[in-house]
Amino acid sequence: MATEATFTVPSDQFPLGTIFEQLPGVTVELDRIIPAQDVVIPYFWVRGTRIEDIENAFQDHPGVENIALVDSIEDQYLLRVEWSLAYDGILRALTETGVPLIEAVGTNTQWTFDVRGDDQQDIASFQQRCKELSIPITLSKLHALTPLESETESALTDAQQEALVLAYRRGYFNSPRDVTMADLGDELGITQQAVASRLRRGIEKILGTTLPETRPP
Repeated sequence: MATEATFTVPSDQFPLGTIFEQLPGVTVELDRIIPAQDVVIPYFWVRGTRIEDIENAFQDHPGVENIALVDSIEDQYLLRVEWSLAYDGILRALTETGVPLIEAVGTNTQWTFDVRGDDQQDIASFQQRCKELSIPITLSKLHALTPLESETESALTDAQQEALVLAYRRGYFNSPRDVTMADLGDELGITQQAVASRLRRGIEKILGTTLPETRPP
């Protein structure tokens, strides 16, 4: 049975976490991962700093083969990095075990990863590979998807669903809004940028599973 798991790891234990050594106030959200020959290519959003500072923060990292700006929206930057598989880390463990990454958000304290496997053995294999690579991951949530869950519910992570439900109940989607994104962040115990990320990705998934035009053929 398909199983979802949430892992946390100290920020300095994940390759992209080195950015927090120079830029402790930023938030990083992994967008997607594409395996390629001898490298793994993560796309990720960075918020809360300048693009020049981001590039400088990664310039001398041993795992980075290349980094390039893909797009920008206000103070948010989408970057593409070629990451060497010779560098031991979670990116390597994800690529080797084939466990799909649903969401990953990092701050200067920790990274939170949501992954999904076909069954619990997939999750266990990923966890074991991390241990072999000496990555100090901590399992914080594990649950099986059941037939009772709707397609939309199963597409959302627990964090995304929690943020969307709270935003709806507190009147964030009203016009005018009853609360701000900062208010939601205070209640959830996360940054305003993390709230924005969860709402955006959650809404994208809801649209992708409910609108016929967005469904895959």
